Amino acid sequence: MLFLIGLLAASVYLFGDGSSGGPNQIALFLSAAVAAGIGLANGHSWRDLEAGIVHGISLALGAVLILLVVGALIGTWILAGIVPTMIDYGLSLLTPGMFYAAACVICCCVSLATGSSWTTAGTVGVALVGIAVVQNLHLGLAAGAIISGAYFGDKMSPLSDTTNLAPAMTGTDLFTHIRFMVWTTAPSIAVALVLFAVVGASLSAPRDTSSVLEIQEALAGRFALGWHLLLPVALVLALVVRRVPALPSLLAGALVGALFAVWFQPEAVLDYARSPELPRAAALAKGAWMALFDGYTLESGNAALDDLLSRGGMSSMLSTVWLIVMAMTFGAVMERTGMLQRIAGAILGTVRGTGSLVAATLATSVGMNIVASDQYIAIVLPGRMFRAEYQRRALPAKLLSRSLEDAGTLTSPLVPWNTCGAFMAQTLGVATFTYAPFAFFNIINPIVAAIYGFTGFTVTRLEPHEVQPAET
Repeated sequence: MLFLIGLLAASVYLFGDGSSGGPNQIALFLSAAVAAGIGLANGHSWRDLEAGIVHGISLALGAVLILLVVGALIGTWILAGIVPTMIDYGLSLLTPGMFYAAACVICCCVSLATGSSWTTAGTVGVALVGIAVVQNLHLGLAAGAIISGAYFGDKMSPLSDTTNLAPAMTGTDLFTHIRFMVWTTAPSIAVALVLFAVVGASLSAPRDTSSVLEIQEALAGRFALGWHLLLPVALVLALVVRRVPALPSLLAGALVGALFAVWFQPEAVLDYARSPELPRAAALAKGAWMALFDGYTLESGNAALDDLLSRGGMSSMLSTVWLIVMAMTFGAVMERTGMLQRIAGAILGTVRGTGSLVAATLATSVGMNIVASDQYIAIVLPGRMFRAEYQRRALPAKLLSRSLEDAGTLTSPLVPWNTCGAFMAQTLGVATFTYAPFAFFNIINPIVAAIYGFTGFTVTRLEPHEVQPAET
């Protein structure tokens, strides 16, 4: 663990925001090698360690498949004008009298559409900070509102990698996980919005919305927007309501998005395909196919819009898949050698009831964000550490997955040396400790989760026939 912490700290120092694009993977892999060496020195066979690694990676394969399909869905939904339409409607919610609350709502809409807090902050967030600067508003409050909204979608969107990762680590279903998170997320974001509205009511409201209007005009000039483009979103939601599994639901959404792109945005598809030598039908098929595997790249001349909409495709998820595989490798070696159990045992030694178990999960995720500097690790390692204990206590896996996101996902931007904290501070131009006290949603949500744990609200126990044997 000390070796991993040292390498991750060095990774952030040397590579900054780019540490999650490869350096952290190497840190995890080398740490797994060190852990394996300790295991071999203590009598474990390589065959046993290798079997543990293969088993650990296999637990995440469901999430890997969903991540790949999510990448395809993002690509086709952008090309079809679905995501641009959702962003346009979100931007329309900006009202001069309620800047902070409106900024939070806008970022909620954009992050739900994209599943990415980083993309939201790096595009719409930058425009909103610019408005705050021009109007001499409190930058800490502005950045806190942006980050609160950005991480609302990062936590709740089925397009988010962390939203897919948490249930994969605990053995629950994606949409079961999302539905259960509503209990802690809804009151937290509601309180945050009230606070932003109350605090901002006495401050000068912005009068210049030119940055946001510029993005809206660029969207309308590039895509044929309209409410009908939200039908694929309604389709996916309908499949979720009918409890269709996540993978086929998202795949259906991606394929329908490809059809909508060909039907409603033919010129955009042809421009993206760049194959004038092909017949029109073949070029349209090529463009939609490209969006599925390589996402969409926009070259509109508007830098903010290009950054916002140049993403997606299965290939965009490969770095995250790589990180998951390396994290599962490290976690599997730590688990097979008994080292993870020793760490978990020390923490679980302080646990007496369900409330303290939930609190220990939350605290461990926060601690991992601080010492490991990465939100993925803050989800993966506590998920592997506490999964057996939740099974032993007949607590549903969705309670563990919710706790991992309530703390692991949401507290990552509050740590300056965490990759998320470093990215937000650099992108928005506001120091982490300046905006952290005003990231109300990120602070309130873990507190609400802890209160639920101690009071037993929404906490149920599995029936005897539902309990799976605890992992050893």
